Amino acid sequence: MSIKKTILFPVFLLLVCSIGISQDRPEKENQNKQLKINLNEDGSKYLRFLLWNQVWLSSNDLSNSNTDFQLSTSLRRSRVLVIGQVTPKILILTHFGQNSLNTENLSSLGSGSTVPRFFLHSAWSEIKLSNSFYVGAGLHYWNGLSRLASYSSTTSMTLDQSRPYNAWHSLGISDQFARHLGIYLKGSTGKFEYRVAWNTPGQSPLGDGKDYSNLFTLDDVVLSSLSYNGISEPTSSGQQKGRAVYSGYVKYNFLENESMKLPYYTGTYLGKKKVLAVGAGFFFHPNGMYDTAKEEHSSVKHLAVDVFMDYPLPRDLINAYVSVHNFDYGEGYISRWGGTGRAVYGQVGYCFASRKIMPYIAYSASDYEGASDFIEAMNVGVNYFIKGHNCKITAEYHSILKDYRESALTIGGQDRFSQFRIQLHVMI
Repeated sequence: MSIKKTILFPVFLLLVCSIGISQDRPEKENQNKQLKINLNEDGSKYLRFLLWNQVWLSSNDLSNSNTDFQLSTSLRRSRVLVIGQVTPKILILTHFGQNSLNTENLSSLGSGSTVPRFFLHSAWSEIKLSNSFYVGAGLHYWNGLSRLASYSSTTSMTLDQSRPYNAWHSLGISDQFARHLGIYLKGSTGKFEYRVAWNTPGQSPLGDGKDYSNLFTLDDVVLSSLSYNGISEPTSSGQQKGRAVYSGYVKYNFLENESMKLPYYTGTYLGKKKVLAVGAGFFFHPNGMYDTAKEEHSSVKHLAVDVFMDYPLPRDLINAYVSVHNFDYGEGYISRWGGTGRAVYGQVGYCFASRKIMPYIAYSASDYEGASDFIEAMNVGVNYFIKGHNCKITAEYHSILKDYRESALTIGGQDRFSQFRIQLHVMI
């Protein structure tokens, strides 16, 4: 199958689905009700349930000319989230589910060490101390650094979080799937809002915290002797280091304020809000790194700024976001997702007419000290909102250039990975 046909196929499929579903749609379908159980008469105490599935239809690597065009299905996410409002000042949240069930890890009996399982994503409790001050603790998602660090997979404007996961830089390194164990403070005053957290990092980092810089050099020279595993390396006197992570994010809302009840930042409000926000954040892990050559600890220090806009026009909607991350792991170090240097990400989308079709484009460029070339990624797609974010279909072309941390890319060989994917997202 030619590249031209592979480009047209998912777009054609999306249009066929959208035409078929849009016909003869009762007006009552647009009335969305929450799955909620009130525990008292005025509804101030309640249990609210959210359930969502995201099913993907993905092509193989289109950049590999040695293989025939193929499609495969996968379950990207299947989640259950429960919010309990114990009193107007006390909240409890539990979030569990499964990620990335595909044909490679599918098991005949649903068992085995490599089979993805339902696991605990989040579990925290929160107390309201005042209208502008809340404190919570547990396995939480109140992340610092940038807006996309607290990315919402249910209201995203794009199909998924953009790889490489610069915004999720700590994913599996110091946290459990972008959630840390710790204590957080949050609140707002006027147009300002904030979230800060003190966390205890995990001791089993993805890939043992190794440096990936050797993958980016033709001669296999390791550019750094650093390992992001300082918490597991005691000092000569037997003292543990790196046992705390600090993060925070401060945002100013020029137009309407956004809800801070949950940590998940909305990707697009589909015309329900006028939002223009500027934010800045940090991530600081003292003594998180360990130099295996010098046998010394050093710190991880990241900073970021971003701007988000989601603005309804007389009939349409425009969405835009841009962020700049400055990563400092130590000289020459490249992590699984980030790397010492800078990363820029931007996206723009335009929702047409009755807010059903929304094409978008997203682009990122990472300039790491340990890589001789920019790592680039581009996503071009279109959303069809059948019932807002409760039911939507997204078709997307996804491409990554010169990120040799991806298994499909090799130095001196293929340097681009690209594919088409279609997602069916349903949430209640």
